Amino acid sequence: MSAFEDMQAEPGHLYGVGVGPGDAGLITLRAAALIGSADVIAYHQGSASRPSIARGIAAHLIGDVIEESLVYPVTTGESRRGYYTDMADFYEECAARLEVHLRAGRSVVVLAEGDPLFYGSFMYVHDLLSPRFPSTVVPGVTSMSAASAAVATGLCRHEDTLTVLPGTLGVPELARRLADTQAAVIMKLGRTFQDVREAARQAGVLQRAWYVERASSAQQRVLPLADVDPQTVPYMSIVVVTGEDLRADSAGRADSAGRDEAVRAEGQGSTGGQNPAADAHEPAPHDETATVYVVGLGPGPDRWLTPEASDVLNTVQHVIGYAPYVARVPQREGLQRHVSGNTVEVDRGRLALDLTMSGESVAVVSGGDAGVFGMASAVFEAAEGDERFAGIDIQVVPGLTAAHAAAALAGAVLGADHALISLSDRLKPWEVVVRRIQACAAADIAMAFYNPRSRSRPDQLALAKTALLEVAPPERIVVLARNVGRDGESLTVTTLGEFDPEQVDMSTLVIIGASSTRLARGGQAWTPRFVTG
Repeated sequence: MSAFEDMQAEPGHLYGVGVGPGDAGLITLRAAALIGSADVIAYHQGSASRPSIARGIAAHLIGDVIEESLVYPVTTGESRRGYYTDMADFYEECAARLEVHLRAGRSVVVLAEGDPLFYGSFMYVHDLLSPRFPSTVVPGVTSMSAASAAVATGLCRHEDTLTVLPGTLGVPELARRLADTQAAVIMKLGRTFQDVREAARQAGVLQRAWYVERASSAQQRVLPLADVDPQTVPYMSIVVVTGEDLRADSAGRADSAGRDEAVRAEGQGSTGGQNPAADAHEPAPHDETATVYVVGLGPGPDRWLTPEASDVLNTVQHVIGYAPYVARVPQREGLQRHVSGNTVEVDRGRLALDLTMSGESVAVVSGGDAGVFGMASAVFEAAEGDERFAGIDIQVVPGLTAAHAAAALAGAVLGADHALISLSDRLKPWEVVVRRIQACAAADIAMAFYNPRSRSRPDQLALAKTALLEVAPPERIVVLARNVGRDGESLTVTTLGEFDPEQVDMSTLVIIGASSTRLARGGQAWTPRFVTG
């Protein structure tokens, strides 16, 4: 075929083919057929002196075809311009080499260890070539699946959450995420191994964490994570943290309780002291007052967390709350985290009170101030009327409120009398919401609206605007403060008549000014302290 004819050929087909984690017997039938019929076989390898693992797995299927060895140029420790910059250039080069074959009408199979799109290099080549050439991804057995099979213990059960994590995360973040999930798989070990093991220890999961090296291959090793020599750990290894077996039968419960105690004892690490959680099921002494803390975390940045709140969070054994708020609490050794959804506040309160009554030290967390549309009222509600909790002291630790943080961003829009109102009608009728906001507007009081709009309540802010315009002029100043103190922070100052409810979501706090609210020369909104009539 001439060079001209070669350029005129119908474009070839790109295949990303997973060959499994190591055992050639785990290659799928479809993958085997494609490998056997390909015009070009390509594969990534760590260096020119180290054979490609993916090619080694599929070697018995590769005939007399064109081969493209795609050798990585750097490791994270070797790059001078920046690892990701160097790798982006490398993937561009890989794509250019494969493009020559595709333009010549050849079928190109790129071998991928495990699955092509699960931490695989093929995905970057696919991103570059698939918009211009027909492409197909053939899934493979993942290293995660092989490692789980090697451990041969249930990975996750019932409603357990399984989290896949890179070992390159820092220790505090990795420990937090391990503590927030029921089961986990940690990839990318090698030089990160010691940090991964320390994170597992801090999260209290070391006793149910397993190390799997070269899963499914002839060199496979499976060891308890605590027993592994860090000097022997290759990159091709995985940590599996199995979920706890909480089956309802009595044996399952007994086994689970035994593991809980082991984890708690391990969580004390090198302190050498008695584990305060060891008597978790014993009631607190009657002559002592047990205390449950309800802590306001502030509306976002760590710098807005008060020293008192930080002190409490650094000493309690349990943190309970809505998942995004619990995620803001740094993980540390021995801390147990209990997360739940956004509509079970009283259930959280009961859990906190039960744990406190059993001798545990507990903090329930809220965003902003716990006493302003937060968990403080829910804990008091859970305690009310239950004599079991009569001896428990509920201590509320205040936090910076979202309304006042938003007002400060705008200037001083809540500088005089004001009201904080939730637009949610989950706990009160919508008619009550309308009556209250109209009464405040008629009384000429500035208002901050919490929970202004959500997916389940997309129209209520527009209805509130309509209700306000019945008693207040359209010139009334309105502030929309979104993600205050966090990434993506924005501020819009507009008027009641002009603001668009469609701009607002649950990350936005809406402030309706009083008739006296005005704009300063710098554009800030502020409300005078004095009232003339």
